[in-house]
Amino acid sequence: MAKGNELRPVVKLRSTAGTGFTYVTRKNRRNDPDRLTLTKYDPRVGRHVEFREER
Repeated sequence: MAKGNELRPVVKLRSTAGTGFTYVTRKNRRNDPDRLTLTKYDPRVGRHVEFREER
């Protein structure tokens, strides 16, 4: 199986607060074909902010 064509690729989620903090997760391409956005905790800001998928 080719790495570049996985159904559940590893994606980086970067904070929109501008701190540069990232989370790493996997996503299912069939269920989430668009870029992923999640609200998660950013320890550099000390609060929950939106994280967006980075490509």
